[in-house]
Amino acid sequence: MNRRPSFVSGLAAAVVFAAPLAAQQPKTPAKQQAAAKSSFDRRIVPTPGKVPDLTVPFWGKVSLANGAQLVVSEKRGLPLVSFQISFIGGANQYEPEEKPGLANFVANMLSEGTTHRNGDQISNDLQLLGTEVNAFIGGESGRVSFESTRDKFAATLAVLADLLENPTFPQDALDRLRARTIVSLTVNRDRTSGIANVVFPKSVFGTAHPYGRSMNEASVKAITRDDLVAFYKNYFRPGHAVISVVGDISQAEAKRAVENALSGWKAGGSVPDFSYPAAPSPKPTTIYLVDKPGAAQSTFALGEVGPPRATPDYFALRVMNEMLGVLFQSRLNHNIREVKGYSYGVGSSFGFGKGPGAFRAGGDIVTAKTDSALIEFMKELRDIRGRRPPSDDELAQAKASLVQSLPSTFASVTGVNNNIASIYTQGLAEDYYQAFARAVNAVTREDVVRVAQKYIDPEHLTIVIVGDRSKIEAPLIATKIAPIVVLDVNGDPVKKAVTP
Repeated sequence: MNRRPSFVSGLAAAVVFAAPLAAQQPKTPAKQQAAAKSSFDRRIVPTPGKVPDLTVPFWGKVSLANGAQLVVSEKRGLPLVSFQISFIGGANQYEPEEKPGLANFVANMLSEGTTHRNGDQISNDLQLLGTEVNAFIGGESGRVSFESTRDKFAATLAVLADLLENPTFPQDALDRLRARTIVSLTVNRDRTSGIANVVFPKSVFGTAHPYGRSMNEASVKAITRDDLVAFYKNYFRPGHAVISVVGDISQAEAKRAVENALSGWKAGGSVPDFSYPAAPSPKPTTIYLVDKPGAAQSTFALGEVGPPRATPDYFALRVMNEMLGVLFQSRLNHNIREVKGYSYGVGSSFGFGKGPGAFRAGGDIVTAKTDSALIEFMKELRDIRGRRPPSDDELAQAKASLVQSLPSTFASVTGVNNNIASIYTQGLAEDYYQAFARAVNAVTREDVVRVAQKYIDPEHLTIVIVGDRSKIEAPLIATKIAPIVVLDVNGDPVKKAVTP
């Protein structure tokens, strides 16, 4: 049930620790070495430990005078409190179409200064409190949050309130952020995976759909301070906010502290609708090749328009995808990494947005095996649709992975808070977590095959491959899997399709 590990993290650990540990190992006489040998028999597979119990904490909800919802869950034992203001709706609902990246800029700029503190003073005040305030605005939700000790909760909340109610968005800080962002975009454009992350959604959805747009250098240069102020005034409104407080605090104490600190946060705003343009109609499977001369690897992104989070097939899709591309021993990773040795790790995912998020499979592949890896990807996507139905072991492992990993997400006050917040930002039933195991365990082998057939169509895939064209184009043509369209690093065509 182990999930696929990060190769980068593993490599870093090996580089940092392997040599020093070996160098520090003391010389041990042979007799002492023999005596020190463990009696542990490594040929015997350890039996599994106790399945962790899921304890979903109780929480209460009240409405505040400004229209925000307040959710509080007491979690005693440690003097810690997690605080989060979650906003329903994000960049897709509030960002101008021509300025992708604006929401990200606003979130980053909240801590650069207020009418009462400059950026350095904000940083110093939070350091003295031993915490930090985090702000994030994604495609369909946003949040401002912190975790503090109980005795520093009120003081930290006062700093957050200042950031939320009185930001100044200083021009010099905007200029610095713009310069850093352009450098990051330039670096990202030099990485095959960074290019794929821009080209794949654009190729699947097009730029008329919010899911297909990405921040770019032109939009970053166009963002002004007036844009930041306008977005801030429109977005940070209590009418679409859920305030959640979890930890060593009662509901009465939390309500009193929040109403006191956010007394200046006036009513306004409402929950946006999540209406999106229709996703493009499926097109016959096409390989979109992006040339990255000299690339040491090819980055794959294969997929198509998927279902929204609200699909009744959600749990069947989660189980199917565990065995396809999430677990370390998933079909994709076992085949392409473990058996063939073409990659350090591949996988798959579903976007599960308010709209039809994309299904995506892929990973980084050694250049010389680009064509061979594509053949294996296509084989596994066809097999999961019923050509090789899931075994009893696969089904059991996929379900166990989902069910047994859930309790750990409730282990900390911030983990509990994130789970509670997701109930409201994603529009889930309040007993979602209590019903989770039952819903997962109800998934059958037939359900897995059915949803794979419904949502994975090998005849209508968008296949983005970023790599050294001079080395991989001819072998890809020889596979006869699909015609090839060559794109630039921005996802725009540079030549007509080549028919294999």
